[in-house]
Amino acid sequence: MLKRVLDSSPQYQGLMCFTIPEAVYLSSSGFNDLLVAYPTCQKPLIKLACEEIGKDKKVILMIDSLEHIHIHQEIAEQADVCLPVCLDIDMSSSFPGLHFGVRRSGIRSKNIACKLFEKIKNCSNLKLEGIMGYEAQIAGLGDNYPGQSFKNFMVKALKSSSIKAKRRKEVVEGLNGMGAQLELVNGGGTGSLESTREEEVVTELTVGSGFYASALFDNYSGFKHLPSAGYAIEVVRKPKPGIYTCHGGGYIASGSVASDKQPVPYLPSGARLTKNEGAGEVQTPIEYKGKTSLELGDPIFMRHSKAGELCERFNTLLLIAEGKIAGEVRTYRGEGQCFL
Repeated sequence: MLKRVLDSSPQYQGLMCFTIPEAVYLSSSGFNDLLVAYPTCQKPLIKLACEEIGKDKKVILMIDSLEHIHIHQEIAEQADVCLPVCLDIDMSSSFPGLHFGVRRSGIRSKNIACKLFEKIKNCSNLKLEGIMGYEAQIAGLGDNYPGQSFKNFMVKALKSSSIKAKRRKEVVEGLNGMGAQLELVNGGGTGSLESTREEEVVTELTVGSGFYASALFDNYSGFKHLPSAGYAIEVVRKPKPGIYTCHGGGYIASGSVASDKQPVPYLPSGARLTKNEGAGEVQTPIEYKGKTSLELGDPIFMRHSKAGELCERFNTLLLIAEGKIAGEVRTYRGEGQCFL
């Protein structure tokens, strides 16, 4: 799927990875221009990244502290390579009595970023390649939930205030003033595409679940794309009229525990999860009283909340074109890989 996306348009360039082993695996599979979005202090892993760089591969590692700088410089010096690094800027917002965002990086201002860059400049084997500012509070929080008008209003107001806090721009201007030559300014986030793309200093956006248009984003007022992925679960029991119990199906998304992290029934239209059981590991009861006749062995089609758990649970994805199976591709799981 990564190859298909990258081949589809020159607009898509490079890949974001969760871990160094993932980046090394992709590099060995022929991919290049790899950004590892999360830092590590594991020296053997940093060494692996340096080995790929020694093969003329572009692998950029994430840092956000003095400790990261020291460890990465030590390993890069031992490997005799110039290791490109990216500063992770915290983009959360603080309001009276409320932290709006995720607990991510300690770089919360231009001054902190510039002090770290001063240290990087004194490292013979490190080069600041860019910055990443991921607005998780915008990208990961819905604002258009049915029947929750007050919550939607508050989230939209908080998002609007958070978008106006142009921390990325301030950091970029500060670093440029010190002589930084930033190759990338990453804005990240499927859920913040429409707002982040408007910021002039941003050079790239990172989209994962957006290519699948998973169900979580049905609850975003600014994200309107057709769903492109799902899975089927088999009806194996009919314990009472209107209830169809299926085998498996409980592929729950990461994050805080909430109903919007569950998969949702997609077809037949009108099917829904039961309130008490929801989607379970071994069985998922479905309430349905529509016109479509459902019998034992029939499928009910589901949509996942986010893209990650779908590819973590299935070995392959079937490609559908014009109502027919047009191909089959392996997931990381199907390749026998597990990186985190």
